[in-house]
Amino acid sequence: MTKPESTGHQGTGYEYDVVISGAGLAGSAAAILLARRGARVALLERRSDPAAYKVLCTHSLTASAYPVLAELGLIPALEKAGAVRNEGRWHTRWGWIEPRAAPTGPELPYAYNIRRSVLDPLIRSRAAETPGVDLLLGHHVSGVLRESGRTSGVRVSTAQGERDIRARLVVGADGKDSAVAKYAEVPARRYENTRFGYFAHYRDVPLPGDVSHVWFGEPDMAYAFPNDDGVTVIAVLPDKERLPAFRKDLEGSFLAVVRALPEAPPIDSGERVTKIIGTIDYPLHSRKPAAPGVAFIGDAALTGDPLWGVGCGWALQSAQWLADAVTPAVIGRGDLDTSLAAYARKHRRRLSGHQFLAADFAKARPFNPVERLMFAAAARDASMARHMHLFASRLIGPMRFLNPVALAKAAAVNIRHRAGSESDPASGPARGVRAAPRP
Repeated sequence: MTKPESTGHQGTGYEYDVVISGAGLAGSAAAILLARRGARVALLERRSDPAAYKVLCTHSLTASAYPVLAELGLIPALEKAGAVRNEGRWHTRWGWIEPRAAPTGPELPYAYNIRRSVLDPLIRSRAAETPGVDLLLGHHVSGVLRESGRTSGVRVSTAQGERDIRARLVVGADGKDSAVAKYAEVPARRYENTRFGYFAHYRDVPLPGDVSHVWFGEPDMAYAFPNDDGVTVIAVLPDKERLPAFRKDLEGSFLAVVRALPEAPPIDSGERVTKIIGTIDYPLHSRKPAAPGVAFIGDAALTGDPLWGVGCGWALQSAQWLADAVTPAVIGRGDLDTSLAAYARKHRRRLSGHQFLAADFAKARPFNPVERLMFAAAARDASMARHMHLFASRLIGPMRFLNPVALAKAAAVNIRHRAGSESDPASGPARGVRAAPRP
């Protein structure tokens, strides 16, 4: 699976145009896209096993990443592997938000749920097969090379010893604790997450409609995502105030939370096929997407809150944005610093608003007034549910989600609902939904 190493660029002093640390989703996607555009790429992976994969993950690709999957040519392979289209419904105190396509409109955008044990080896093997990519397994970044105040390569440790690899651009695709960022001295900003999370995979746990389910408990959260091979990923993300009691009986606490959910997944009739794993401290991180000679993609640039299931999609999107921005420069046909600045601007424009809202919601607070307005309307109106779907899929940003027309429509929906409820004293909250003040 590992290709022969490049003999270098004659006369340039560089072995590669780009060296990427991390052969997960972001790194493998970037390697494929850069090489297809003409770059010579070294794709480094610290693990020696070509089938290695990320374990702690939502295993979901947002619809915003579908165009990247299509460009990579992965759609047929994903569907052949049993990936599940990630349509969904979300439970709130106002009832279920259930997006459906308009009667005369197109189907709702989607991508896929697929376990990383399937996805990671698949995209990594595609990278290894791409002309222009050298996949170098067992290569761990132990330093960066610097020249004239900019990063110009990496030092790697291997089973055979250390070696230097020089490149025009170094890409950190090596996660939130990025070694590239550490050695290039690009710090991360940290946002506290006051929820903890535990995940487990179950087989034979059917869900209504065979779609993804999310429960907004304010502050406790949970979700169940159907995946390939009949496996459902179930996660609970409670407030950290519950952590001491939760850890006294991990399995019992996990099951109790799931059983108490409205329309709870039939977890007791299913087969748990993994351990219950999780994290008690998972802060959100963000760092500058680029610095002289270096760029960051995926979790190395921005780590979202796992309750939203956006990390895999953003990994693929940031890889595409980087390849689009820098390829001419890394093959010697443009200015690299200008290209990196363009990538950084796009990354910030597309993701910083989402991250701001996620960091605020990670405080395990109840919905604020605007969120109550929008979520309540989405539970009561089909067009507002579709609008919510576009935002949850990261196909629109906060400004479009909360545009004046959408806010006015949400207010009208809720006013009509309130008037209808007051005219029918027998009406009340939906079964299983706690009554709450109306927005």
